[in-house]
Amino acid sequence: MTKIEPSALTSFIEASKPTDALNVDVHQHALAAQVLHNLQHQHDWSSLQLHTQSPIDNRPLPKPIVSGLPPHRIYVHPDEQIEMLKQKVQEKDIPAEREWVLPTHLREKWSLRKFAEVFDALTEVPKTALEDSGGKQQADGIGLEQTKSRRGGKRLLLATVGDDSTVVYYIVHDGIVKPRQN
Repeated sequence: MTKIEPSALTSFIEASKPTDALNVDVHQHALAAQVLHNLQHQHDWSSLQLHTQSPIDNRPLPKPIVSGLPPHRIYVHPDEQIEMLKQKVQEKDIPAEREWVLPTHLREKWSLRKFAEVFDALTEVPKTALEDSGGKQQADGIGLEQTKSRRGGKRLLLATVGDDSTVVYYIVHDGIVKPRQN
């Protein structure tokens, strides 16, 4: 009988299992590892980190959250968009920003209260591993200093995983943001 080798994703999830399984939901951690794998291998994100504790007060997060640097800017605030149009700057010319990514499953039920708990536990802009250890770093090698606040306040990407392992991403803001210009 031929032994079937596990997929790259299965091997990645197995290798990233939490060492302290008493304090971390193993299924939520596997979901976060699946989203991290998707960001890294399908969407070319870099500097990815899996967080289980709040960067604000070190308390456990409601669920594991991923942070990382996308290959290009995910969101441009409407005020920035107007300035870019006036200055004739292309979106491809602005540097990417580190983003929070909240892994969820399609069958999970979310309320405003649950989103508020997540946003309350996060900083506006995720720190890099170097910044967490006390070092100073420029914005992931692009030569511009990373800002600690951004227009529009806190935001995250809601990563929704379906039963067929498809991952869909939505931008979610903490509060109301003025709509984009078309």
